[in-house]
Amino acid sequence: MPAPKKALRRSLTVTSAALTALALLSPVALAAPSPSASPSATPPASMSTVGGARLGKPGTQVDLAGGAPVLPKDVTARSWIVADAESGDVLAAHNAHWRLAPASTLKMLFADTLLPKWPKTTKRTVEVSDLAGVGAGSSLVGIKEKETYTVHDLWLGVFLRSGNDAVHVLSAMNDGVDKTVADMNAHADELQALDTTVVSPDGYDMPGQVSSAYDLTLFARSGLQKKDFREYASTVRAKFPGETTKNKKGKTSRGTFEIQNTNRLLAGDSDVGVYPGIAGVKNGNTTNAGATFTGVAERGGRVLLVTVMNPAKDEHNEVYKETARLFDWGFQAAGKVRPVGELVGPRSAAQASPSAGASGEAGGTGKGAAGTKPVAGAQTGGGAGGVGIAAGITAGVLVLLAGGAFLVNRRWPLPDLVRRRTRP
Repeated sequence: MPAPKKALRRSLTVTSAALTALALLSPVALAAPSPSASPSATPPASMSTVGGARLGKPGTQVDLAGGAPVLPKDVTARSWIVADAESGDVLAAHNAHWRLAPASTLKMLFADTLLPKWPKTTKRTVEVSDLAGVGAGSSLVGIKEKETYTVHDLWLGVFLRSGNDAVHVLSAMNDGVDKTVADMNAHADELQALDTTVVSPDGYDMPGQVSSAYDLTLFARSGLQKKDFREYASTVRAKFPGETTKNKKGKTSRGTFEIQNTNRLLAGDSDVGVYPGIAGVKNGNTTNAGATFTGVAERGGRVLLVTVMNPAKDEHNEVYKETARLFDWGFQAAGKVRPVGELVGPRSAAQASPSAGASGEAGGTGKGAAGTKPVAGAQTGGGAGGVGIAAGITAGVLVLLAGGAFLVNRRWPLPDLVRRRTRP
């Protein structure tokens, strides 16, 4: 389908989805999407061909050259993709454009859309209306009404705890959920993520809300252009503001509590170790979507993106185990496989020229990229003192090149690598 027709069709779909969302404002309705929202058991016979014709075909797509390792046999996800984050080459994919419920991996698009809007130090005193519409059973960071939080606090809540309450407060700051949904859909269209329709900004199960492994990978790749996105995505743990209390003498105080990243390849778990070179990005899990995850890792100077959606194997942390297997394969296969497609750049990439003043920081600080610090080993401030950034990363993470000196011959001007950074 030609892009203009697709865009028109998508616009009508988004409008319809938005109207549907307005009719489902009660928590009970939010908690119970209609059965028709559940995806079919098999992928469509043909899907979008954005990024290449083979990516629109059902089943596994890979083109092994001499000496290339075979794909792992024990990957049960409905959809997955392995791509080179720099060149955009898709090394292998399985139903890459299958439109499925995304769960909280959709928060990557939310962050990529809204991060530039406010400086980290911007404060928000939470109103009752800010938290209206947070779905029953949502993941929460623990935001309280009438308490004040910085934007930095709120983004920590989004990335580390996948807090739907933090998403709704930020959406309220952006003139509401409806506008935020519209902004996200417009940004998805700009990124050519045409499998995606946003209905709720937090990824909560909603009828008509879909994305794909391909699109989620585009969101991660775009987000990693931003310094703050990389920082939050690679933060293992942080201090989050608690409730304000008053003692018998009337003196008020406010403590903090620790939050830890729910990305198990970054923080580790009983049956999953920290993946070597991991630097983010985002996980999700809902009844309709199952487990979803997009990760970025670096090894030997190569950065890979892997997205896994809804493994059929029902084991603890299975989405992370399958992601790790695909990362292992991707690093072994790099340079030994012929690409089966590519991650496309945004629509405006061809017209955009690098700006020497673009730091990639939220709020448009105006500091040149040369003045920014690498993410790995950095400390964050503004209410989250002592944050450990990607303590388990053994390689490097992405940072912007100084003065906008972007890499040549890239369809998307990805930043260069910073390797072997000292860890705190």
